[in-house]
Amino acid sequence: MIGLLQRVTRASVEVDAHTVGAIDAGLLVLVGVERGDGPAQTERLLERLLGYRVFEDAEGRMNLSVRDIQGGLLLVPQFTLAADTRKGMRPSFTPAAPPEEGERLFNELVSQARNAWPHVATGRFGAHMVVSLINDGPVTFQLRVPPA
Repeated sequence: MIGLLQRVTRASVEVDAHTVGAIDAGLLVLVGVERGDGPAQTERLLERLLGYRVFEDAEGRMNLSVRDIQGGLLLVPQFTLAADTRKGMRPSFTPAAPPEEGERLFNELVSQARNAWPHVATGRFGAHMVVSLINDGPVTFQLRVPPA
C-alpha cells in the first residue's frame, strides 16, 4: 500500500462540483492499493500517517505528527500510484489491486482512520475527483507498506 502524503495548510476534494472532503492544516494522502495488500498494510500505513513527524516544532524541525498538531487527514484513493512506470511510454497497472479489492481496502483504511482520529475526510473511490491543496513547505513524502 502506498501513501503519498503532503503537508497542507488546507485541501479539498470535489466530485461533480460538490465538495466531498476538506481539511484545514494536516495531511492530504493519496492512497494506492497494490496486489497482495491486506489488513496488515492498512493498519501499518495508518499508524505511520498518524505518527509521521512532518510538522515543525518551535525550533523549526520536523518533529511533530498530525496527532501532535491536531490536524486533519484527507484520504484520497489514487490507483495510479501503484503503476509500473519502469519502461515504455505508457504505465502498466498490473501492480495495482483489482478495483473491488482496492475499494474494499481503501474503505477499511478510512474506517480504521475514523476510529483512531476525529479529523478524517475522504475523496470518493472510482469518481473523477478535483483535488485542491496548498502544500505547506512544500513537504511531500511517499510511504510504502509492501504487500505481504
